[in-house]
Amino acid sequence: MGVAVKNGARQQAKAFNEQGSEDATAAVQAPSAEGTAAWTEADGIPSIAPSIAKIAPFPVRDAGSSQDAQSISTEARSMNSWRSKSWILALLVIVAGVVAWLVLRGPSAPAPADPSAATAPMELAGVDVAAVEARVLSRSLPLSGSMSPVVQATVKSKVSGEVEQVTVREGQDVGQGDVIARIDTRNLQAQYDREQAAVEKARADLGLATLNRDKNRSLLEQHYISQNTYEATESAYAGMVASLKLAEAQARVAKISLDDAVIRAPFTGTISRRLVQPGEKVSSDMSVVTLVDLRQMLLEAAVPAADIPSVLIGQKARFKVGGFGDREFEGEIQRINPVTTDGSRAITIYIAVANADRALKGGMFAQGDLTLESTQPVLSIPAPAVRDDAGMPFVYTLQDGKITHRPVTLGPIVKGSAYVEVRNGLNAGERVIVASIGDVKSGASAFVRGEQAANR
Repeated sequence: MGVAVKNGARQQAKAFNEQGSEDATAAVQAPSAEGTAAWTEADGIPSIAPSIAKIAPFPVRDAGSSQDAQSISTEARSMNSWRSKSWILALLVIVAGVVAWLVLRGPSAPAPADPSAATAPMELAGVDVAAVEARVLSRSLPLSGSMSPVVQATVKSKVSGEVEQVTVREGQDVGQGDVIARIDTRNLQAQYDREQAAVEKARADLGLATLNRDKNRSLLEQHYISQNTYEATESAYAGMVASLKLAEAQARVAKISLDDAVIRAPFTGTISRRLVQPGEKVSSDMSVVTLVDLRQMLLEAAVPAADIPSVLIGQKARFKVGGFGDREFEGEIQRINPVTTDGSRAITIYIAVANADRALKGGMFAQGDLTLESTQPVLSIPAPAVRDDAGMPFVYTLQDGKITHRPVTLGPIVKGSAYVEVRNGLNAGERVIVASIGDVKSGASAFVRGEQAANR
């Protein structure tokens, strides 16, 4: 019976081998595949165990032989090891898929901004807005030049001699007729005395000639002398009259020279240069001091010849001088040079500037503008209110608490002008925003500080 059982087992094993490795593999792995499928489906992950189970079939050998049984056991262990590796590979694939899904999903969308903050009205100061109103605009021309006194002179000596005294120094004020310097007058005094003596002699000779003429006239009337004798006496009298006049004239010349030895200020002003010192020898027409009058200054400025047709006598100029801060001076065109300056295409204009406080000095440099013409009152706005969008000017207006974008048409823009003419796009009384408001969009809410409380 034992032999029959053994033979039956061998026949069943042989039949099993002939059926093929695929049936044996399926018969061995079926329970594991079912367990795997149940586990994966319970966790919500698609099962890949059936595919893994079909990867590696193995042959079934004769169970009757101990060697065959050992071989079957070894192959079973190899299959278990391969299953473990397949499970690890499957888990890695699943983890990689989850990570990739999280990465592709991206960061969470940001939370929406607080709507109350986005709608908060903008607060503006009173100086940040300006009204559209009619103003008188003017066109100006930039100018620059140096200052010089209108009245200035170099006082010279009219006589020769040694300087006895110089009574003034640079920066000293003098009045008209004040003594500036004195020249030695001894020679001049002697000359004057001599001329005075000549006058006295001529006067005495004239007296004698007068007596002779009167006497001979009486004798002629009595026919005691001839007519020729009387005429000779009359001629001598006329000669004495002329001699007296000549002597008196020479005496006056000597007196003038004597007076000129004392040098006096020709006008009220300030000494700018002192050119001689006491003890020096001066000759006639030699410079002694330079005197200027700072009460009236002259600004000489060069203007391009192309702008001269717009420049007229009497036009006003405003300018500033270095060192005086924001103080502004004003002048008026007094003269226009008829020819251009040598080597240039500019024409010099002369602007008279009142300087009662004598703050301006000669040689100071001035920069300013010459007002060429003024317009009739036109609608205008401050220049900073104009903005540009791809070459198209526009402004921001404030109306009913809302900021509005308004395109405008402007008149000629004068460089440096504080206001610009608005020809279209705005009405009188509307308010424009002068200050920079950043990226605020049209339609945003805004209010002027102080007006909100007043409206309440």
